[in-house]
Amino acid sequence: MNIATLLDMAVAGDPDRVAIGPLASGTTCAELRRTAAGVAAVVHASGARELVFAGVNGPVFPVMLFGAALAGVPLVPVNYRLSPDALTALLRHTERPLVVADEAFAGAFEEARTPEDLLKEAMSVAPASGWEGSPDDPAVLLFTSGTTAAPKAAVLRHRHLSSYVLQTVEFASAGPQDAVLTSVPPYHVAGVGSVLSNLYAGRRMVHLGAFEPEAWLALVRAEGVTSAMVVPTMLARIVEHLDGRPASVPTLRSLAYGGARMPHTVLEAALHAFPDTGFTNAYGLTETSSTIALLGPEDHRTALASDDPAVRARLGSAGRMVPGVEAEIRGTRSPGLAGELWVRGPQVSGEYRGADALLDADGWFHTRDLARFDGDGYLFISGRADDTIIRGGENIAPAEIEDVLLGHPAVREAAVVGVPDEEWGERIAAFVVVHEGAVTDAETLRSWVRARLRGSRTPDTVAFLPELPYTPTGKLLRRQLLDTPRKG
Repeated sequence: MNIATLLDMAVAGDPDRVAIGPLASGTTCAELRRTAAGVAAVVHASGARELVFAGVNGPVFPVMLFGAALAGVPLVPVNYRLSPDALTALLRHTERPLVVADEAFAGAFEEARTPEDLLKEAMSVAPASGWEGSPDDPAVLLFTSGTTAAPKAAVLRHRHLSSYVLQTVEFASAGPQDAVLTSVPPYHVAGVGSVLSNLYAGRRMVHLGAFEPEAWLALVRAEGVTSAMVVPTMLARIVEHLDGRPASVPTLRSLAYGGARMPHTVLEAALHAFPDTGFTNAYGLTETSSTIALLGPEDHRTALASDDPAVRARLGSAGRMVPGVEAEIRGTRSPGLAGELWVRGPQVSGEYRGADALLDADGWFHTRDLARFDGDGYLFISGRADDTIIRGGENIAPAEIEDVLLGHPAVREAAVVGVPDEEWGERIAAFVVVHEGAVTDAETLRSWVRARLRGSRTPDTVAFLPELPYTPTGKLLRRQLLDTPRKG
């Protein structure tokens, strides 16, 4: 199967159902199919081999995704926040691209068409007859965020994305009033997965281009949104905006989060602010076509209410593996201890353009995440293997120290990195953002950690920053912290 087939199934199921936008005036499934087929015809006429899209999350993105699929070329959503030089460098990794860019970003390219111009032409030509090609053809090329290395183009083929949807979503399972608020950028795998899974489920898509917590809450109320997806930094800003008040969003039944580590303090505050909303932690990677493990709503509420430390700890887990995905921990001899997470399944790509496949001989993909399973099969992610601090021969996971720092009442955000040291190999440097009006100092926080962890895990330095560096999808840019002056 290919992703264009998912759209055809939605049209066959209910062509007049609103797929995108307001219930009274949005785009129906049939209209989405017609517009996407027109885009496919324009792509064919241009001779392009790839469709590059630089734009914010909005109604245009699903059209681009299915237009490329119907044309038999991959869609390449790029990060419009990059500099013109960086975007030019990315384009050198594409093949005969047709570039479509929002007007605000079109100037970064030598030649680009605006979505308005493309859609106008798409509606004036005979639509493409249909998708031709193999499920093994590339459907989407996603450039990784490059938090630890230069960006690479992950190859997600039609069979990978289709497998993800078919294994995790029930067709036409959404109710007639169900709507999802999408605010994840198109160049993130969650943005791609959101379009495919919600269309397949029959859930109307509502978009928020630029995230602001007040605007997000207002749109949920105005559109009667029943489900939404956020990254941890978004949820942190929503919780901070509410400042202890209830969210008051009666229609919101489901709130999914993922893309980066979720601080326990933020999650617990959010669970109290959204008492009638089911929370889902979705863990996945670009190379796995989105979600491979889920911590469901019942797990969240049970853990929050439990006095059992093992059960309560599950709030910090990624949940259980989704159907069709296998996982194993390598590099540790003891069950329950963290090692390196390997996964396999039909949705796992593990492939980058221009590089050898990263799957081993048996089809396993090395996620490079440190992880463990508890006795009931809950997956706990400790962080990236590349982020491990080796101090005096001892391996230290930054997340362990960060969680303790976040437990201090003055600390709003915390990040820990290893910095070179001639004596110890690496020293532990902590970077902290405090709550507005809070007062603390480096020695107080060092003592706080020392009292809760072994002395070898106490930060050697603590630096206070006005904010931490994140990607737009909420991933911490640890490399930038290495160049930050440290005191204390």
